[in-house]
Amino acid sequence: MKLILFLYLQDDEACVTRVLESGGVTAHSRLPLEGRGGGGGAGWYGTAAPYASAMAFALVTDDQATRLLQAVERCSGTADPRHPVHAIQLGVEATADSGTTGPDTQNQPIRSGRNPS
Repeated sequence: MKLILFLYLQDDEACVTRVLESGGVTAHSRLPLEGRGGGGGAGWYGTAAPYASAMAFALVTDDQATRLLQAVERCSGTADPRHPVHAIQLGVEATADSGTTGPDTQNQPIRSGRNPS
């Protein structure tokens, strides 16, 4: 199992949506971010102006992760060529879910430390 992170300008939301759909990702999360640096000019007070950025992430299979990274490499026509869509792949060593023990779950064991792949 892999965790894939996408970092991108909010104006490139459509590109990331296409990448996720093409990779068969049905569940993911998105967060707004304030990006700084990376080629921006100084703002009014002499600091780098913030960018309206976003992050999306999903837990996916190893095969999906490969397909998603390849899809990002093919993504063209971004809002600002100086700020491409970035994809980062991280290995997932273990997972755990809240509420996996107790009266409602019939004392099922917590899955922490299990191999998720």
